[in-house]
Amino acid sequence: MQKVFLRFWCIVVVICLTWQSCGVKYSFTGGSIPENMKTVNVQFFENIAPLVYTPLSQNFTEALKERIRSQSRLSQVDGDAHAMFEGMITGYDIAPVAVEANTDRAAMNRLTITVRVKYTNQLDETGESSFEQSFSQFREFSGMIQSQEETITKEIINLLTEDIYNKAFANW
Repeated sequence: MQKVFLRFWCIVVVICLTWQSCGVKYSFTGGSIPENMKTVNVQFFENIAPLVYTPLSQNFTEALKERIRSQSRLSQVDGDAHAMFEGMITGYDIAPVAVEANTDRAAMNRLTITVRVKYTNQLDETGESSFEQSFSQFREFSGMIQSQEETITKEIINLLTEDIYNKAFANW
């Protein structure tokens, strides 16, 4: 048993040393950020969706900043940065997904938020790691949205920022 345990740790050490020798830093949070990337700028994401939830722009922008702050070593700056995030909230839609029997009321609804993101890696001269893409996530709920809107939007924002972070820094 001790030999298996020792062999396991030897493999882990070899893998870590191999990763250290590459020009990219890997972390156990899923990020692979180039070593020479030091700064990031996250612009305000304006809400241009036809249906507007007032705090959404601020909440989304701050959540994306917080995700980057908590899962990377990048310093957030205003102005020019090695990595730039900009975009807008393009969709905030509520649609019925199940109807109650013998009525025309929705038993279950779906809130979908769509965000258009432009990520620019200023250090990548080829532009291959930069992207412009829409991200969507949803949550289903029953009852009236007003009593649950804050909680549901936070859940969706968490999923969106995870997708965006992974696309930018984990090459997913």
